[in-house]
Amino acid sequence: MSVEATTVPGADRAEAWALGAPRPSYRLRGVRAVLAERIVENATITVEDGRIEDVTTGASAGPGDRPVIDGQNLLLLPGFVDVHSDALETERTPRPGAEVPIEFAMASFEGRAAAAGTTTMFHGAAFQHQNTRGVARRPDRALDLCGVADTTPSYRVDHRVLHRLDVLSAAGATTLSRRIEALGRHRGGEPPALVSHEDHTPGQGQYADPSGLRRFMIERDGMSPDEADARIGARVRASAALADVRAANLDWLSGLARDGLIRLVGHDPDSPEAVDALAARGGAVAEFPTTLAAAERARDRGLHVVAGAPNVLRGSSHSGNVSARELVSRGVVDALASDYLPTALLAAVTLLARDGIVDLPRAVGLITSGPARVAGLTDRGVIAPGMRADLALVDDTGHWPYAVATLRAGAAT
Repeated sequence: MSVEATTVPGADRAEAWALGAPRPSYRLRGVRAVLAERIVENATITVEDGRIEDVTTGASAGPGDRPVIDGQNLLLLPGFVDVHSDALETERTPRPGAEVPIEFAMASFEGRAAAAGTTTMFHGAAFQHQNTRGVARRPDRALDLCGVADTTPSYRVDHRVLHRLDVLSAAGATTLSRRIEALGRHRGGEPPALVSHEDHTPGQGQYADPSGLRRFMIERDGMSPDEADARIGARVRASAALADVRAANLDWLSGLARDGLIRLVGHDPDSPEAVDALAARGGAVAEFPTTLAAAERARDRGLHVVAGAPNVLRGSSHSGNVSARELVSRGVVDALASDYLPTALLAAVTLLARDGIVDLPRAVGLITSGPARVAGLTDRGVIAPGMRADLALVDDTGHWPYAVATLRAGAAT
């Protein structure tokens, strides 16, 4: 939720802060602020016109010209940046055939995202031509999702889009090309559009071992073993028949990446060779590498690496691939993404720090500064002067910390 700001007695007290959107300028004091490399106790954060002006220790000595929030010794983190969330699709179709209006889905999901501590959310828009686990995925629906993300006014969450192209989909590429062209005319100072190319053909990528997919089809979709085997076989044959479409789409994306029109993400690279191919086509990010070897090659090639927060939370991949905890411990992860579980970001950070895999500031960076760099956003993700005042207040007194409130920058800067 967004903070219902309060004022506290003292020299800094100014006019009352009404419920609702954060003010452009204020002071937040009495917090434990997690900076890039350390934690500052009893910190005061001064915000001016939506930007962090300074970070000091103890009560601010500044003039009483702005509202003050009593942080009550809560943990203060940068607002979370989630570079891959498919949860809006599920919010739109909570059960197969039970679809709600996309605008309502966004309003409903925004509350949950903000309550999870997220202030910047990249919603996955699937430019493909087939259904997945009861969720309809078509290029026109992807455009609907893009439209609502582009136009939803919010003081809680900065809604953005991760464009997910199925490289086997000619229709998806045609529709995405129109979207990229339109964005190119209106980007201004924004980074290039984030585009992930994906191929979920069994036998490679996420399903290099198809047994995980087979088990999912049986347990989640209610198929018989014979039905699951038949479905997997059909997908492999369909992929082979679309090899020309795949090659053409990858060439097209490579051209866009090299021209600086998109920031290219490779989804589920499963080997050093797959990473080399991604780098050769101008890729900037390896998303959810399925093996340690792939993640290490991505790091060697200078690509950002994104792993799954639910993988960290569970302790393993649901598809039988490499553990994200192992990748973090090896120092080859730049960012964690929520994928299908928005609340997993803070939980993953908690476990990484609690288990001594990394310290808390570094763990927090995996859901703040790291994903900001992945997306090419240079104005957020760190509590430091000059950065956007996108903040999350966290109660960490229980076994599972939770976000008490989020404060997104109160001025467009």
